[in-house]
Formats: sequence, structure tokens, C-alpha cells
Amino acid sequence: MRMGQEDEQSRILCELSALVYNMLRSPMDGGSPHRSLPEITPAGFASLLLGMSLALMVCGSVTFVIGFMLMPWVIGLVTVLYIAGVLNSISSFLYWLSGPRKDVPLPDWKLW
Repeated sequence: MRMGQEDEQSRILCELSALVYNMLRSPMDGGSPHRSLPEITPAGFASLLLGMSLALMVCGSVTFVIGFMLMPWVIGLVTVLYIAGVLNSISSFLYWLSGPRKDVPLPDWKLW
């Protein structure tokens, strides 16, 4: 499902880029079939760039808010995993302190 989301995002990004390119490329008179250099004023170009930057800032703010809301969950998960690791280390140490078991034979260290 993740691959489908990436394809969807890349498709949307390509469409947005094509839209901006066509806006800069097409004349402002509303659709003559003849393609020529765009007749865009500096103020129109500045407002286009301002609108794009504003959209990017809003999207960045939404992403920040989502990350800010998810941060307590991330901290809680890290804390739970840390406590589980500490308990695992303590149990391993206590098992080591209990000494060797009686039913497990020790290895024979003779070389020949």
C-alpha cells in the first residue's frame, strides 16, 4: 500500500509542476491555440510565487502540527521499549547469578 501512496504523491507533484509550467507558458488571453511566450507581468509572477510559497508554508505547518501531536506517542513507545530492555538485562543478570544448573554437565577440557 505504501508504494501506491508514493505513486499517488509523485503523480500529484507531476501534475502540479505541469500546471505551474503551463501557467507560465500560456498567454493570459484565455486560450489561443497558438503557443507563444507568456505575457505575464512582474506583479503577476510575484503573486504566483507568493501563492506557491504560501501553499508550501501551510503544508509545512500542517505537517508540523501532526508531528507535534504524535510526539507523545513516540516518547511513550521509546520509554516502554527502554523499560523492557532494562527488565531484560536485570533478568539476564539474575539468571547468571543463580549459578550453573545441576543437570547440565560441564564440558570436558581435555585436548588429547
